Amino acid sequence: MKVLVTGAAGFIGFHLSRRLLAAGVEVLGLDNLNDYYDVGLKESRLEQLLKDPSFSFVRMDLADSDGLKKVFREGGFERVVHLAAQAGVRYSLENPRAYIDSNIVGFLNILEGCRHHRSAHLIYASSSSVYGLNTRMPFSVHDNVDHPVSLYAASKKANELMAHSYSHLYRLPVTGLRFFTVYGPWGRPDMALFLFTRAILSGQPIKVFNHGRMERDFTYVDDIVEGIYRLLPVAPEPNPEWSGAAPDPGSSPAPYRLYNIGNHSPVKLLDFIITLETALGREAQKEFLPLQPGDVPATFADVADLEEAVGFAPSTSLAEGIGHFVEWYRDYYRV
Repeated sequence: MKVLVTGAAGFIGFHLSRRLLAAGVEVLGLDNLNDYYDVGLKESRLEQLLKDPSFSFVRMDLADSDGLKKVFREGGFERVVHLAAQAGVRYSLENPRAYIDSNIVGFLNILEGCRHHRSAHLIYASSSSVYGLNTRMPFSVHDNVDHPVSLYAASKKANELMAHSYSHLYRLPVTGLRFFTVYGPWGRPDMALFLFTRAILSGQPIKVFNHGRMERDFTYVDDIVEGIYRLLPVAPEPNPEWSGAAPDPGSSPAPYRLYNIGNHSPVKLLDFIITLETALGREAQKEFLPLQPGDVPATFADVADLEEAVGFAPSTSLAEGIGHFVEWYRDYYRV
């Protein structure tokens, strides 16, 4: 099997590519190496991947429709995992156009490529952010998600709608995955774990939003990757019980499915900080601040559908996951 992985130099794309290569899968990685965060970190990830002869790389922006057409025409891959996107809730407040170019225009180009080359299965990254103002816990893919609170979340909801329309019109097998607060080695520098670790080790205060009254379903990156890996050969089938009189948002009469991938065990932000302090052997200076625009107080994943589909649910404990991250961080930055 050969797989196209977009965002291969990104956090999750890097880990997924390594998992696929270890399983003997040929990987074509695509990434534009933009400067949303440290390009050096992306290049280091890419350097690791290029050591494997089964990995090839194309540097390209998703908005390059002609270039992407060539990738699909010459790539020879059967399946696509689309992870490339403009990430970040807070960044979307100041740079909205970046989300349209990457997350909307770029995703359209991926859908068109999959459509014209009859991809056997497209898996794409959505986000827990789509749940927006929904407060019914745990979050279920069968819940309505029509009230996003950031443009980033809106762009991910738009991706789900676009994917469904292509699945319906062209019988394209498509699976959307809502990721919940992914963390781990080689993680993104704009995420809380990375920011907190850097600040604590340098003796700087950490910003604790909503005065610490936050809960997140922190999910270790290896669990995210395992979920994707297991779903890759499982192309969705139409749901024969789906009814337009009582439409189920998580399935369809088209070959389309949505799944949450989360640790299904929310952690209080202050407990998260204590776990990190223990791993670092240092206490954090805390600056308590109000809830930021675009944020929600809590997330909690219902993963019953994922378990039913592939017999897997994330299970890595926070202490174990943070321990792995701190070990990597100290080694990579020689702290």
